[in-house]
Amino acid sequence: MTATKLLVLGVVRGFGRAHGYRVRAELLSWGIDDWANVKPGSIYHALRQLAKSGLLEATEIGDWPGRVDYGVTPAGEEEFFRLLVEALERPEHRDDMLSAGLALMPALTRVRAVAALSTRLAVLEGQGAVLRKDPDATETGGRLPPHLGELWTMRTRYVDLGVEWTRELLERVISGEYEMAGEHEDAFGTPGTWRAPTES
Repeated sequence: MTATKLLVLGVVRGFGRAHGYRVRAELLSWGIDDWANVKPGSIYHALRQLAKSGLLEATEIGDWPGRVDYGVTPAGEEEFFRLLVEALERPEHRDDMLSAGLALMPALTRVRAVAALSTRLAVLEGQGAVLRKDPDATETGGRLPPHLGELWTMRTRYVDLGVEWTRELLERVISGEYEMAGEHEDAFGTPGTWRAPTES
């Protein structure tokens, strides 16, 4: 549940304290059902598990029977940033992890986001260099069936696309296109600054 874990920690952190329905409503408003494998039930499960593991603090609300509000603990804050940086740095993750990382990227300082994306770019460029080596030669010196070369063609094109997109995103972040943590007191990445649609 790594992408779910990152998203839930990020949303609770954004609100400062949040109950399950608010976390679910926020994530659904982002369209996560289109880009992440996160089901409504998994959000509530993640909240309970994160509280059980000490990454969230759960508080029952007396006026609302059965309602529990959650807040991010110091350990949860540390885990949030670890997952967020990994989501941006590591291209071997599933797409939903990268999508979660992009959704929460402004929680990073610009310097930290640039470092993570630069690492991603270097890894992708290295993968491209490996894929461009002779795909026909096997370790035993034999030859692969010709149609298997399509695997290398497909993978190389995916990596090339990843390199191009990462380079462009890195340029946008460096140029200041997105507001990042610490640049404004109400910036997206500032804990506790989010408001539900009904709040002023």
